[in-house]
Amino acid sequence: MPGASLSRRQWLECLLALTVAGGIVAIGALAQGGGEPRPSSRFTVEMTIKEMAPRLEVTGKSLARELGLPLEAPKNTPVKALGVTAAQLDHATGHLLGHRDSMLKYYFFAALCLLGWAYLVRLGRPDRSALAERKSWYPRWPYITVLALAVVICGFVLGKSPNPMEGAVKVFKSMVGLYPSVADKVAAFAFFAVLAVVGNKLICGWVCPFGALQELIYHLPLFKILKRRKIPFWVSNGIRIAVFVVMLGVLFGVVGGQSQKGFVLYHYVNPFNLFNFDIESVSVGVTIVAALVLSLGFYRPFCQFICPFGLLSWLLERLSIFRVTIDRDRCIECGACARACPLDAAADRVAGKVMPADCFSCARCLNVCPTDAIQYRLVGTKLRVVANLDKSGAESTESTGGARP
Repeated sequence: MPGASLSRRQWLECLLALTVAGGIVAIGALAQGGGEPRPSSRFTVEMTIKEMAPRLEVTGKSLARELGLPLEAPKNTPVKALGVTAAQLDHATGHLLGHRDSMLKYYFFAALCLLGWAYLVRLGRPDRSALAERKSWYPRWPYITVLALAVVICGFVLGKSPNPMEGAVKVFKSMVGLYPSVADKVAAFAFFAVLAVVGNKLICGWVCPFGALQELIYHLPLFKILKRRKIPFWVSNGIRIAVFVVMLGVLFGVVGGQSQKGFVLYHYVNPFNLFNFDIESVSVGVTIVAALVLSLGFYRPFCQFICPFGLLSWLLERLSIFRVTIDRDRCIECGACARACPLDAAADRVAGKVMPADCFSCARCLNVCPTDAIQYRLVGTKLRVVANLDKSGAESTESTGGARP
């Protein structure tokens, strides 16, 4: 966490945050240790869909779709008689088993989000620091540390499932009958949604493993001129919305007819397969490579253009409890925050747009404002007061006004 200039209270809060985060992970480890073992992955073409589906924790329709069969294919007939080969069965069951959740990962998500929240709200900015010292606020290394932990632990160590993108998609898959329980998938999505609301897109900006990997690549000191160019939000969000609508249309059989019902478009552009080292199709490999290469010069391309949870969490930003807030009375519209922001998020908020661009709570804008008009706070509360400045930049002792999102 941040350095020696923290107040005694902040150091105690830092210790408390680390302790609680460690406790959350410990509880998760104990719960995982007592969980049920994973089922055997030994399946043969002599078995029926009805026999295999419960062991894979999916419905017969879901397994039929994975095997390339119609959703209403016979469930009591050996799959060999339906034309399924052993290689097809191994691929389908392997894919489904790869989507089984690691329950411990939920606890890590919560713990890392807690650390991110503590940094943004209390620890990134020392209590006793003057405005003239703002360049030292919100050092990058705590953010990079949490991002690295997210990639390593929530990605490569614990595998691709669960993840926010999957949490969103599985809700709709369950509605079309690909999972036995809609309620379970809604509960998983709600978990990620809460973490996106407690701190503005906190789960996306700090803890999502593929989002974190893109963020770390973007941090590399390369292509700085290219990084100054921002893709207009209406373009990126328009593409993201179009992909989402097409996915729903095909999944529910509205687009492509009933023969395509249950087809999940996102399976073919799922970058989280990287964390299982399972590049199951050319399109998945292309998506991963393209997203990571583009991240050298563009901010989180997969999150901007494709991710369904990114789209839904953008809508949820209107409900965020803690977020970047701007004091209109103190803002001199100098553009410092807009230049620091890798997207249009800061500029849109200064302009007062009702539906501004995604804010990933990256903290880049929080140490650049010359009038201290932008802070990460509880919605509706007043901004923190340090050596205040008036509109001309001169020091004053007037208190700040109320913050606005």
